[in-house]
Amino acid sequence: MKLSRYIFQALTRTYISGSRRYYTKSMKKNQASLYSKISPLGSPNVNVTPELENWVQMGNKIRFAELQRIILDLRKRKRYSQALQVSDWMKSKDFYAFTPVQHAVQLDLIGKVQGFLSAENYFNNLSEQDKTEKTYGALLHCYVRQRQTEKASAHLQKMKEKNLALSSVAFSDMMCLYSSIGENEKVPGILKQMKESGISPNNLSYRICINSYGVRSDIEGVEKMLKEMESQADIVVDWNTYAVVANIYIKAGLTNKASVVLKKAEERLDNKDGLGYNHLISLHATLGNRDEVLRLWDLEKNVCKRCLNRDYMNMIESLMRLDEVLEAEKLLKEWESSGNCYDFRVPNAAIVAYTEKGLCEKAEAMLEYLMENGKASTPNSWGKVAAGYLEKGEIENALRSMKVALSLHDGSKQWNLDPKVITRILSLVGKKGCCEDTEKFINVLRSVMPLNRQMYHALLKSYISACKEVDGLLNSMRADHLAEDEETENILSMKENEI
Repeated sequence: MKLSRYIFQALTRTYISGSRRYYTKSMKKNQASLYSKISPLGSPNVNVTPELENWVQMGNKIRFAELQRIILDLRKRKRYSQALQVSDWMKSKDFYAFTPVQHAVQLDLIGKVQGFLSAENYFNNLSEQDKTEKTYGALLHCYVRQRQTEKASAHLQKMKEKNLALSSVAFSDMMCLYSSIGENEKVPGILKQMKESGISPNNLSYRICINSYGVRSDIEGVEKMLKEMESQADIVVDWNTYAVVANIYIKAGLTNKASVVLKKAEERLDNKDGLGYNHLISLHATLGNRDEVLRLWDLEKNVCKRCLNRDYMNMIESLMRLDEVLEAEKLLKEWESSGNCYDFRVPNAAIVAYTEKGLCEKAEAMLEYLMENGKASTPNSWGKVAAGYLEKGEIENALRSMKVALSLHDGSKQWNLDPKVITRILSLVGKKGCCEDTEKFINVLRSVMPLNRQMYHALLKSYISACKEVDGLLNSMRADHLAEDEETENILSMKENEI
């Protein structure tokens, strides 16, 4: 899945690369002010069009280059709806003439926001002179993104019939499509078509193909493709490709081969590529190479000068994977004093690792420390701690942690609770809590997730076991449109037998 996301991002960058010439880093004061008005409008529900209209009504001019820069920035921040609003506004003004490059950007945005059918409609309404390899390619990418295999295949065939100047992008797009739908056996055939069309594969094309062999555990195919790639005079194999091969070797248990290609990957790293270092550190941690992890971390700190939150997070996860708990805790303290802005994901990397290792007390203590110091935590983290305690059979601790989790949930974000964890906790609540406490717990829980039949049955059993009245519970069950079934009746018969 991570590879697919990378491929989509790489392809998108290729489609819009032609528009990069329309802006520079230097901006006049009025341009910067326009950007400063639009940039803070981060909510996807906020329409930025009024800001553009107001800017013009105030007598300001808006340069084409600045609007292009704003669109690209919004795309980078995944604010696609707002990027489309700016592009739509531009298109509505007669003095902004769209070239095929801008139409390609518009197509891609429409596909992201409204779907491939709307993008298809936009494409069909273009003039013939605007239907170039750029716009055809953008529509192909829309089909690929929504896994429209038949439409994508027919569209590529049409591009060939029109003798458009095809590049590796279109073929890489199709390889990406077949990878995303699990038909990896078709990927090498697309690479073959690319070569037959006189188009030289690039790093991305080869990487997708190599990965397709790896998914099928075809190590011979992986090595054959890598050897072919290394033999190409016009290609310098990048670190990312060697990292993909290393990951395939690791999954196959070929640790020595993985170490060899990881060394090659390191040799191809740009000195200041923090993401590259992070990726290699993570792979070495999976291999259990403690010394290599620490060496690469020291190297990353030296060449990158300043470590970002993502770097600390990755290193903490890697150290925990190596069972270097003390080293990870020391690094966490280093992060706290680094001056970086607070990001809960950094300590959460340790919290998640603690719970996975059964160190729930440490995880809870860290969460309490963060809360005591006014730092944000999440209900998800407390929920994981609760699940960890349940695994250890420490029911009271699990209940306490879940209560904190529920108290932190404000309803603004989705929270995926494990139904099995909730069912076991409800059973405890029903047995040990008074009816009023139980009802409060249920009401808070209902704001997070609907109670299912298994949860109600767990409560009924615990109520009956504790000789509590169940009428109110049955009414709540009916209110949630859960009719009494045979299992419910069997549980209720327990009460009659006890009487």
